[in-house]
Amino acid sequence: MFGTFLNIFKVPELRNKLLFTIGLLAIYRIGFYVPVPGVDQDAMFKGMGSGGGASDLLNYFQLFTGGNLRQSTIFGLGIMPYISASIIFQLLVTVVPSLEKLQQEGDTGRRKIQEYTRYATVGLCFINGMVWMKYIASQGFLFSHYEGAWFGMTFTYMVMSLTMLTTGTVFLMWLGEQIDEYGLGSGISLIIMAGIVSSLPSAVIMVGGNLKLTGTAGAGEFDIPKVLFLVLMFVAVVAGAILIMQAQRRIPIQQAKQTRGRRVYGGQRHYLPLRVNHGGVMPIIFASSMLIFPGLIFGFLDGRWRNVVWTTLSEQFRSGEYLYILTYIIAIYFFAYFWTTVQFRPKEMANNLRDYGSFIPGLRPGKRTADYLEKVMGRITYVGAGFLAIIAIIPTLVASSMQISFQVSAFLGGTGLLIVVSVTLDLVQRIEANLIMRNYKGFLGGEGPIKGGR
Repeated sequence: MFGTFLNIFKVPELRNKLLFTIGLLAIYRIGFYVPVPGVDQDAMFKGMGSGGGASDLLNYFQLFTGGNLRQSTIFGLGIMPYISASIIFQLLVTVVPSLEKLQQEGDTGRRKIQEYTRYATVGLCFINGMVWMKYIASQGFLFSHYEGAWFGMTFTYMVMSLTMLTTGTVFLMWLGEQIDEYGLGSGISLIIMAGIVSSLPSAVIMVGGNLKLTGTAGAGEFDIPKVLFLVLMFVAVVAGAILIMQAQRRIPIQQAKQTRGRRVYGGQRHYLPLRVNHGGVMPIIFASSMLIFPGLIFGFLDGRWRNVVWTTLSEQFRSGEYLYILTYIIAIYFFAYFWTTVQFRPKEMANNLRDYGSFIPGLRPGKRTADYLEKVMGRITYVGAGFLAIIAIIPTLVASSMQISFQVSAFLGGTGLLIVVSVTLDLVQRIEANLIMRNYKGFLGGEGPIKGGR
């Protein structure tokens, strides 16, 4: 593997792309620590670190959006508004005929949809930024001379803060597009992964600082058996995540034979790969974002009208509680099937097979083929959603049962780990393809791409 890394720098084009990508990610990490003026960062950090729904929201944001609302930096909103706008337009393309027609026009139509996505990102930035700055002002985290009548702020400060937060997200979006065009890998995904991986050193330092070599470890402490368990669990979950991200259900496809003159063409047998985890990390992202709000809402109602109903619901929708975990699993299954229904189109796939003269052995082209593909996808989606549910609840279960910080247990599963695994696999496959194209061996020393890469 060390020789493979050396081979990367032997190829000028690949070396330049890699260095360009690293440079832009370094710019992102520098801007990550530039605070928004006017906010008392010390008071805000102490106030937002006390736990509860708001703290869970901040941990969720920082985990997979590349932002940092806990200290209200210029990249505080992260890339989340752009991701939200992209998801919205992906769903709209399937239901709005004009957008579907644009997508079918090829590169020109996709560029137009991308332009609409950018405009929607700016609008979402203003909305998210307004809500966030209003919350900061209501909690008393602003310096007194910036307080005013406009949502708790002066008009000038409101415009300035919203402009900075919006500009930060737009700049991150631009960085991602530059990496896509001139760098290596998916820019937005790499930015998110950089934000996730950046918290790994602090988790390791936390484990080392609370390591107890003798006696029994208490709450928040780590002894040798507990550390070994965490390491083994991390390796097992990463291996399982790679397996499910690469897993496929291969449907045998037979190509029809055609006779032209004295020659017979076609007749080859190949496979139609269906991904077991067709939705990727999207079901977990949707489910996690949805479950943030019940805790906030019930906590607000309990504070306003305290009674046994609101108190029980507020407690049960905290991370690690039974009702929270059960709702989390149900939401993951729901969004897994929802995302598969939106993205997977068996009728269109069956028509394409028929148009290209291919068929599934034992099934007639057309409706029967579409029904079979839909049935198979429904079954494998059930398995993929079950694995996602297991991965999602592992950090919560480990944190509650072993009494350790979520910052440490977050690397044992969940959205963050799946994003890191999927982005790393994509990056390795791109490097592998570039090396093999130039007659260099890949990371595994073989002559072809890694299994499942092509």
